[in-house]
Amino acid sequence: MQQEWINALIGGSIIGMAVSLMLYWNGRVTGISGIINGILSPLKGDTLWRVMFVGGLFLGGLVMKLTHPEVFSGQLATADWTVVAAGLLVGFGTVMGSGCTSGHGVCGISRLSPRSLVATLAFIAAGMGAVALFRALGVLS
Repeated sequence: MQQEWINALIGGSIIGMAVSLMLYWNGRVTGISGIINGILSPLKGDTLWRVMFVGGLFLGGLVMKLTHPEVFSGQLATADWTVVAAGLLVGFGTVMGSGCTSGHGVCGISRLSPRSLVATLAFIAAGMGAVALFRALGVLS
């Protein structure tokens, strides 16, 4: 049990360091939705770093899968269609909120952005409401 919070602390520290370095070296916020949007709507001279960044995310996941496959062995306690619906709703919310939870929650709040604070609180409230609703409907246990 003690190892779990240590892993979370290490992971959070790595994320904090990574977003700080991205802002310091590139002057850019590490919001995944914005980075991917820049790939889908490319501007000349602003795409390569985005592709490399997203590629690094996939490569990191692949390395983790090859070296520690037990990390990916969890089972979801819900139907596949709810996972698909959740993904679509998250994508829609990302567009509506002008950013994703990583962009607003990690990068925006650390920059003391009022917009990001409001967005993060809205994400949390909507998530709590969705869980309560789905549990009431019997979709989640």
